[in-house]
Parts: sequence; C-alpha cells; structure tokens
Amino acid sequence: MPISPSHISQIAIPVRDLDRAKRFYGESLGLSHLFDAPPGLAFFQCGQTRLMLSPPGDNPGSSILYYAVEDAGAAQRALAADGVAFDEDARCIARVGSHDIWLAICQDGEGNHVGLMSEQPVS
Repeated sequence: MPISPSHISQIAIPVRDLDRAKRFYGESLGLSHLFDAPPGLAFFQCGQTRLMLSPPGDNPGSSILYYAVEDAGAAQRALAADGVAFDEDARCIARVGSHDIWLAICQDGEGNHVGLMSEQPVS
C-alpha cells in the first residue's frame, strides 16, 4: 500500500564546520535561520522545505530526504508490511511550537536513508 508523501519536508545536509555552513546558508543564500539544536544541528527554512545542517556521521557527503507523511507511525507500519526494514522506528523527536515532530527512518534498498516525517498537533 503506497503511503503517498505530500512533499519533501526536510533535507539533512552533512557539514564538517557548522559555523561556516550557517554563514553560507544564512548569510550567503539568505535562508531564514529557524533554530539550533544539540548535538551540533542548525535548521533553516527554504520555501516549504526545512534544511538540517548536521555532523556527517556514518554517511559523509550523503544527504537524507525527509518525506512529509500524514502519520509517521502508520507509514512505518504500511512499509514494514511491504517488507521494508527500518533503521529507526517512528518516535517523537522534537516539539516545535504547537506540534510534535515524528520521524521514522528506513532505507530505499540502495543503501540511501529515507526519513518519514509527520507533524502532529500537541494534545
């Protein structure tokens, strides 16, 4: 059963020097800085898409696309039923304003990580 993401909600961009990257995305490109978060993350808005600058981790030089879905947990269950393995189960990763951000991470079969992200109103 397809989960039909509505758009790319977020892109993780691996960076080695966070301050240099923040200057580029904020000052050079002119994107709006949203907030910083531990450990060494910075978030910017580009239209409908949020950019997350993050340490390279295990995949240096490889970006991760985060697809907006209605419910990350339901999307995980649907894809798992189709045989997709998950590296990270759906969980609440942050509260931004009046919404909780939920995230699940799987792989596309080619070794690329794919995020499934939903924003749920705080109850």
